[in-house]
Amino acid sequence: MAVFVAIGTLAAQFLWFPAGFAKAYPVQHAVNVMAAITLGPGPAVIIAFMIGLLRNMLGLGTLLAFPGAMVGAWFAGLLFRRFEKKRWAVIGESIGTGIVGSLLAVPIARLFMDSSAGALFFVPSFLASSISGAFLGWFIVSRVNTDKLIRIQRQ
Repeated sequence: MAVFVAIGTLAAQFLWFPAGFAKAYPVQHAVNVMAAITLGPGPAVIIAFMIGLLRNMLGLGTLLAFPGAMVGAWFAGLLFRRFEKKRWAVIGESIGTGIVGSLLAVPIARLFMDSSAGALFFVPSFLASSISGAFLGWFIVSRVNTDKLIRIQRQ
């Protein structure tokens, strides 16, 4: 878990792009997919929380990191556990972050960031970040033999 947190935190300095009011961090979503597949939904959510917390403490992120990343990690882990196919982790991350997380970001942005964004304001940027990052995570995991890791997790 610590390695995933380190990768997600360090990569945030180098791989991000502005997405409206938020910053998009595709590596966060790649880490979510990799953690969901190898560790499961609970650890993936903890990793997403820790990356968001560290990024905010280092001034590399915004409060919007929490709803997007944590919901995406949870969805990725649940769908992977349910269907046992890596592509379902990608779909879970994309839906969890891109749609559900972006909708949860609206009240957080309104309360804590003085934003008057509408309900669908964050959806395009969250989708762009989560889809690109989820495919990056899928690509990495598909190149690594995770069968032994997944078997160990289930025992």
